[in-house]
Amino acid sequence: MDELTNPYSPGAGLRPAALAGRETQLRVWSTATGRLESHRTARSVVLQGLRGVGKTVLLGEFQRLASTDGWITAMVEAGTGQSLRASLAQALHPELADLAKPSAGARIRKALRTFSAFTVKVDLEGTWSFGLDLHDDPPSAANTGNLELDLIQLGRDLSAAAAESGTGLALLIDEAQDLTRDELTALCSLSHQAGQRGWPLLIALAGLPSLPRVLSEAKSYSERLFSYHRIGELDPTAAGQALTFPAQQEGVDWEPAAVEFVIAETAGYPYFLQEYGQATWNAAPGSPLRLDDARLGAALGQAHLDQGFYRSRWERATPQQRAYLQAMAEDGNGPSLSSTVAKRLGKTPTALGPARDALIKKGLVYAPEHGHIGFTVPRMADFITKQSTT
Repeated sequence: MDELTNPYSPGAGLRPAALAGRETQLRVWSTATGRLESHRTARSVVLQGLRGVGKTVLLGEFQRLASTDGWITAMVEAGTGQSLRASLAQALHPELADLAKPSAGARIRKALRTFSAFTVKVDLEGTWSFGLDLHDDPPSAANTGNLELDLIQLGRDLSAAAAESGTGLALLIDEAQDLTRDELTALCSLSHQAGQRGWPLLIALAGLPSLPRVLSEAKSYSERLFSYHRIGELDPTAAGQALTFPAQQEGVDWEPAAVEFVIAETAGYPYFLQEYGQATWNAAPGSPLRLDDARLGAALGQAHLDQGFYRSRWERATPQQRAYLQAMAEDGNGPSLSSTVAKRLGKTPTALGPARDALIKKGLVYAPEHGHIGFTVPRMADFITKQSTT
């Protein structure tokens, strides 16, 4: 088949041609924005799941839907070495620049002034100006240096400016488990204030399965602030749609047996479906895509995953850390007890603490709950087991 017309898109955060199986989350988000536009209450959203299940894609779709409705939006990624304040400032500036017109009303001018104060800590030279003279406007208190206070001030004024046109403010943060404790606390406080005072403001956080625990450690009432959604593998119907719909758009069919084979081989994980779908398309001589094509595509797709998706993570680990990962892999793909891993390695959990913490910081493992440790990507244990036997 022609690779130029291949409709599958494996990659970090790339939107697939068919966003199948995520209707519930999209409906929850659309309902929340609609309720706030109607001056009703709505909870912010948390997406939790392993890597490669489509959290970033969903977050991007949330932003697209809100932007289409005219909302002020900012989507950022935590864990990039930049503070949340700096990341939000960079993401919000182009959005607010579009509002900075000579005819801007009082609420918009106040929002611009507040943003300027909020960014003082990261924009000392004033390069994020708006071409408006705001010096005669009342000063803002959003530069106290306390992120929680400053973020609440920013959220209040920006959402008030958006409300002038019947919309709101949406802050979307990927890899949220990598936010600092103070940043998580500030976001929880902002969400709490927005709900209590009726501001049209939504926060969407995406992260590993440990994110709900991390949030509860930052603010004990966080479980009441957010609507939590586990994002995982697709059911067979949705997985089939993810495979067949993109091909049908190009006039190509799949044999049912080929679809069933790929779904079984990928266990319905969205990233794997895209990888296997792309490889099957490239391997097939023509339509329909047959079972033999799917078998070859599965082999090629898995080889690509092994060399890229998995190996890049494996090679980031030191020999000591790889030993830790191999001990975890003995439990398969489910979480392991930290004490069991330590016993296998002949050490105490305390002695292995530095290696465990380093693996967490590298994004290779996460702590789903106290005393447990799990892989951040699906089927990592299978890859590690193959390394031990080759």
